[in-house]
Formats: sequence, structure tokens, C-alpha cells
Amino acid sequence: MKRTKLLLLAALLSTGTAFSQTLKVDQDVANSLTLVKPNALKAHIQYLADDKLQGRLPGTPGYQMAVDYVVQQLKDLNVQPAGENNTYLQKVRIRKAYTGNGATFTLISDQKETALVQGRDFTFYPNPQTPSVQVEAPLAFAGYGITAPEVGYDDYAKLDVKGKVVVVLRGAPKNFHSTIAAASMSLSTILQNAVDHGAVGVIIGSSNPNPRATVPNLSRGVNSIMDAKGKVGASGSFVSDQSKVLAQINATTFHTLLQGAGLDTAQVVANLRKGTPSSANLPAKMKANYTSTYQDFDSYNVVGKITGSDAKLRDEYVVHSAHLDHMGISTPVKGDSIYNGAHDNASGVASVLEIARVYSNLKQKPKRSVLFVLVTGEEMGLLGSSYFARYPTVPKQKIVANINTDMPTIIAPLLSAVALGAEHSSLAQPVANAAGYLGIAVEADPEPDQNRFIRSDQFSFVSQGIPALHIKYGNKTKDGLNNLNKQVEVWRASFYHKPQDELNDSFDFEAGKHYVQLNFLISYQVAQAKERPTWNANDFFGGRFKK
Repeated sequence: MKRTKLLLLAALLSTGTAFSQTLKVDQDVANSLTLVKPNALKAHIQYLADDKLQGRLPGTPGYQMAVDYVVQQLKDLNVQPAGENNTYLQKVRIRKAYTGNGATFTLISDQKETALVQGRDFTFYPNPQTPSVQVEAPLAFAGYGITAPEVGYDDYAKLDVKGKVVVVLRGAPKNFHSTIAAASMSLSTILQNAVDHGAVGVIIGSSNPNPRATVPNLSRGVNSIMDAKGKVGASGSFVSDQSKVLAQINATTFHTLLQGAGLDTAQVVANLRKGTPSSANLPAKMKANYTSTYQDFDSYNVVGKITGSDAKLRDEYVVHSAHLDHMGISTPVKGDSIYNGAHDNASGVASVLEIARVYSNLKQKPKRSVLFVLVTGEEMGLLGSSYFARYPTVPKQKIVANINTDMPTIIAPLLSAVALGAEHSSLAQPVANAAGYLGIAVEADPEPDQNRFIRSDQFSFVSQGIPALHIKYGNKTKDGLNNLNKQVEVWRASFYHKPQDELNDSFDFEAGKHYVQLNFLISYQVAQAKERPTWNANDFFGGRFKK
């Protein structure tokens, strides 16, 4: 989709009148909606964010307590098990991989060898599948590493990188729509695109001129999910055996590589931001050697199901998801070291449980089936959702849509909402209908620089070709200033990813009720519709990710 079309759609959405239709629901649905109680949301959050769960870190007893709680809630609601082996669980084996200290990285140019210093000049991401890696290959600069014909941009045009390691900057042209930019600069997208063009590795460069800028410290490990055969099932830093190396280099090294090809770093950066590719072969090759070590442990996704009423459509599924994990016990802040994750994401899990309650109480179930998927490892890199979306417990081709709930930030009345990702598919229609029914305006994202579309679990489903969205707060406020994002900024500074994110007076549980009702009405329409959701014609995501 061209940017002008996206901007027009965003403008329509911001009025709250796009695709306006009067949503009519029968009395059964209307009655079930009244069962959403703010105190029920509070009770779920109170349990899940209690200190005794110790921050719900995957692999810990606290996370298992959260799993057990959610399973019991689903049982109490007569939600059927939809995990593995007729249980509510899908086992997820998480591997934390570490790069050995003896990694070597040598640049070879004009018969001259320059040995780089690990931790200063470069860092290697550990390889989660191969304990010892050696690679020697020529280098090529591939700009942002983006191929996006839907928006008329390709860093790989006229550049042959077969058998080479590509050097890229993470970023996107300034005229890219925020969701397209965010997806394009996702590390997994960059890696996959490099592999698709025949590259055997990726080096992420830095253009930061600050001499104090350093390469990332990966000493705490990098996470992936392993399948039953010991292969990588899901990872944000590994896509294929073909890709031997993923590294980051500092600005000095990056500048030296470009300079060797007669490229000016500042001009290259400026050209890329304007949307002008500046790719080139580099007159150098790399020689690298590194090792990886591993720590494995098991965690779980929780999956429940409400079976649809239509004999044919019940074999298709609408997925409600939320991540169950948080960050465990970590660095103390103001004397507290338990990261309870009340907003992030006990509130999202509570929402999904109450959506399940609404479905459970319907006398007439919708035509399609509905899955409730509470995933692990979101804070570790969308791991649980990536694994479920790739290896679901139902046939993947039968999943028609995902509605994700992650940290709805219920700190103020829900007067307007943002449906992240809905503008790319026919899901925009049920969003507008549901919002109109509840008297909630629909707006464009007030914080596009937050890259929220790729930072939560809906992107795992999008990456598998499944239309998805994530409902967040809009900017509308009761005082008419319509600057809720400013209030959220203050909240974020004090609570986000801090021990202070616990059950406190920052919550507006009435807003939480409206989030539940809005998300339910969106999925209910999808579950009832004759046709499954579709990507918009020539859309970036519809063309990029195929099921």
C-alpha cells in the first residue's frame, strides 16, 4: 500500500467515523457484555501481580503459579483445553545462549589483516543451534537491508550478496508508515531478507559519532525456542542455518568499511533517510571464529477454546492473546526488586480471561471457534507467541485473525482507541463497528516512534501471514485537551518495567471493562462473519508474509 493511502486511512480513523456502520447485537450478546465487572479484572491482577509470584519469570515457580491460575480460571469458565495432548498447555523449551569470550573477528583488505577487539569493536550474537562457528566471506553494504516493493524501495536492487556477509544500518526511510518502518527494521526481518538474497551473515553497523558509544553487551544471553528435534523453533536473532554470523560493530569500524568503498558515512545516512539506497560491494572480507554455550529450561503457553456453533466454520479460529510472563526479580528500584508486572501484563491476561467469560456465557456460541492463548517469553523477545504462531495447536491455516492485548495502560477513561495494525487488513471494519457501538473514537497511533506494532505478540501472528491487531489507548481526554499520551509518558517513567508496576491507585478498572468489551466485540464480529479477514490489496504485510 502506498504511503498516501495509509495516511488517508489514518486520517479517516482519527475521526472515529471510518467505515461507520451501526453494529447490532442480539440480546444474548448484550446481556453477556454486562457481565464484565471491574472488580473481576482487579481480582485477576491482584493475584497475578502478587509478590508471591515473584515477577512471573519463565522457568520459575512464580511463572508456574501464574500458569496454574490461568488454567483453573479457564476450567471454571468451561473453556475447553486446546493445548497439547488434550491439556491446556503447550510446552516451550527456551534456550539462553551465550557467546564465548574468545571470539575473533578479522577484517582483510588489500592483503592487510585488522583484528577487531571483542566487546569494543564488535560483539557476536550467540548461535543457538551450532556451538562452534567459523566463517570467511566477502562483505557488502546493503543500506537498511530492506526489500519493500510495496512501497517502492529495495536496498538489494543491483546488489549480489550470494555467499557474502551484508553490513546494514537499522532504520527505515523517513517516508515509511510507522508500522512498515517498525517491521522493516525488525532484526528478524533484516536477517530473513538477507538469507532470502543468499547472504551468509549480517553485521549491524552504527553511525553514532559519539566516541563513548559501545556495542551491545550480550553477556546475559540471547533467547530462542528449541523444537523437539533440537532445532531453533523461534528466535529473534536466528532464522536459518545459512546465516553463520550475526554481529554488531561500532561506528569507527563501520565508518572504516564504508570509507574503503569510497562512501561518506554522513552522506550515506542522509541518502537512506531520504529513501535513496546507497548499497555497494565492500573491498574487504571478514574471517570470524566464535563459540556458543547454552542453558535450556521449559516454560508453557496456555491455550483454551470455545467451540464455534457452525458445522463448517467451527474449524476456523479467532485468537485472543496476551503474555503471561514478566521480568522476575532484578535490579532494585527504591528498595523493591520484584517486577510484579501489574499493568504489564497482568492487566492483559485479566482482559483475556474476562473476554473468555463473555464467550462462555453466550447461549449461542459464534460460528467460528475462539482460542484464548496466554503466552510465555514476551519479555524475552516474543518467544512464546512466535512459537505458537509458527507451531499452533490447531492447523495454522485455520487461524483467521489475532486480537492481542498487551499492557492496555488502563490509567484513564477509554474515550478513544488505537487499533495497531488494523489499517492493513479488513479488521479495520469490525474495529470501527465495535468502537462505534461503545461510543469510543478510533484514532491513529499518537506515539508512532514507540514502534509498538512490532514490540508485542500480534507481530508474531502477522509474521505468519495472519491478520492481527493490538488495541491501545488513544489521545482523547475528558478535559478536551486530548493529550493522554502525555499522561502515559509520566506513568511510563515511573512504572514501566520497574518494580513499581504493581497493583496501586494508577488503575482505572472501568476503562479495563471497556477494553474487554471492545476486544470482545471485534473478535465476535470476526467469528460470526461469513468471510475470514483479508489483507488489503497490495499491502506491505499481506504481500510480505504468506501462510
